[in-house]
Amino acid sequence: MAQNPRTSETDTTPNASRNSGLSRRSYVRSLAAVATAAATLGATGTTAAEDDYEETEATGTPAAEGDYEEIEASGQTITIGDGETWENKLIDMTTGQDIVITTSGSDWTIRNIGFKGENTSGTGSATFGISDSGGSSTVENVYLGDGSDERNGSSSGHGQTAFWVNPDHAGHIDFENVNIQGFADNAIYASAPGNAGGGTIHIDSCFAANCYVSHFRLATEGSKVTNSSVYVGNEGYAGRGIWAWSPGTIEVEGCQIEMNGQHTAIDAGANGQGTNVVVRDTDYDDAAGIAEHAGSTVQLEGDTGTDPEAFIPDGTPTSAEEAAAGSN
Repeated sequence: MAQNPRTSETDTTPNASRNSGLSRRSYVRSLAAVATAAATLGATGTTAAEDDYEETEATGTPAAEGDYEEIEASGQTITIGDGETWENKLIDMTTGQDIVITTSGSDWTIRNIGFKGENTSGTGSATFGISDSGGSSTVENVYLGDGSDERNGSSSGHGQTAFWVNPDHAGHIDFENVNIQGFADNAIYASAPGNAGGGTIHIDSCFAANCYVSHFRLATEGSKVTNSSVYVGNEGYAGRGIWAWSPGTIEVEGCQIEMNGQHTAIDAGANGQGTNVVVRDTDYDDAAGIAEHAGSTVQLEGDTGTDPEAFIPDGTPTSAEEAAAGSN
């Protein structure tokens, strides 16, 4: 099975053990109860038989609202090509096997995708390995809230990554209404283009919780996180809230970074290279705090404070079925 190797970027992190206390799923249930989106739609999906294959291209016609295709994870790789849309899929991860979704070219769209069940494949791959060669692509309404275990069959990293952005990324990618929880090696790992393609990332109205290493990891000038939340509780992986790499500047605006004293809320700089972060109208956990490495600066502006209350943004799915149905 094709995998997405991580770059040689190293991280300096505390131990990888899980914390104890309130369970991740219990927390998510309580948080979802106060979210405006319904936790479960109970939508009925249309099932498509999956052949045993290693790689396939994304195909199909746009689905009507509420309809989706069910796909069993079986070690396959699905490639979304230039200008293509891959939408309305419910991925069954209870098979215990992996699935990898990659992109090629530019101006592609990934939307209305739900992953049901924890990834227990132990491959240490990235579920999504994406880049845009020079246009603008979109990832929206995706649920990866069931997480992964900590096993790692890869020679690098700590385990499964949710989204990995290829170093060659030279265009722009928008993430909107994406829910990622409990991944062992970064939620959105998008710092690699800082050393190569220089493409930008905008994470908007997204939620990430209890992921190891980091939740939102960015590097390039023009990349930003807006209107999003990070939560780290007493159980689950405890990674950085936002990790900014060189060259920057990275913008953070309208976010809630609730760490409960775990790790670092906003971490700037890595591997002896500094960066700059501008934080506006954002609340972060002062116990977890801000770290500035190698001459990095974190500039606080506007109504920025230290009383965070993480929330699932409106329109962000809280179940795999809700995401696949695309009813937000």
